[in-house]
Amino acid sequence: MTSALYDTPGPRARRRILLGSIVGGALIAAALAWVLLTFSRQGLFDANRWDIFSDTVVWEFLGRGLLNTLRAAAVAAVLACLVAAVVAALRLSSSRIVRAIGRVYVEIFRGLPVLLLIFFPTVLWTSVTPFMAAVIGLTVYNSAIIAEILRSGINTLPRGQREAGLAIGLTPLATLRLVELPQAVRIMMPSLVSQVVVLLKDTSLAFIVTYPELLRTMNNLRDYYGSRYIFSVFFVGAAMYIAVNAILSITANRLAKRDNTKTAGRVTSAGTADN
Repeated sequence: MTSALYDTPGPRARRRILLGSIVGGALIAAALAWVLLTFSRQGLFDANRWDIFSDTVVWEFLGRGLLNTLRAAAVAAVLACLVAAVVAALRLSSSRIVRAIGRVYVEIFRGLPVLLLIFFPTVLWTSVTPFMAAVIGLTVYNSAIIAEILRSGINTLPRGQREAGLAIGLTPLATLRLVELPQAVRIMMPSLVSQVVVLLKDTSLAFIVTYPELLRTMNNLRDYYGSRYIFSVFFVGAAMYIAVNAILSITANRLAKRDNTKTAGRVTSAGTADN
């Protein structure tokens, strides 16, 4: 199978790819071993630097920080997707004025730092809670990014999709909502998952409004137990971030594969029925 950008590699190319993978893997393994050896020589893996993790209170503290991170990320992700769908619809409107409104929204909030957007609500409203400030900042920034992802996905669809929706009596907005947007989400799923992972990591910026997310929790543990535990605390915290992001990516990939399998099954059944 060939495409405009990629040809299926032959035997010689496959051998080169395999050799390159082996060499690259060996280099990465060697670099990782050197880093671990350096840390070991510095005493970072000594038992007296990890003994605090035998205390359940430490794990409860980290668990609360992780739950706060997930709570803010989940709420912000849902709100960002809802706002992004509206902004994407504005960007695809037939009206130049409406399209301009959507473009101004995207250009403004996509160009501002997330840290500023999280801090800004506390300036506007003195009664805003740290959780609300974090969610507002993350929602506004990520909705601009996700809106462009959705718009790109919709623009890649064949024009016949929209024409078919209009032909059966759907309004342009209903066609966008029922026909184009679901397909765009399926096509752009890898990009959407990547942006949600970025959103999850950006919750660490909520430290500026004193929201007790995972990074602030790790910093508090370091202050309480002393700098001797700085490496172990942040190592465990980093592992928690990686684990959550890995679970999120694996879950999204499985959902995408299952959806593709169902779609292929429907297409096959339809083709069999026509025959």
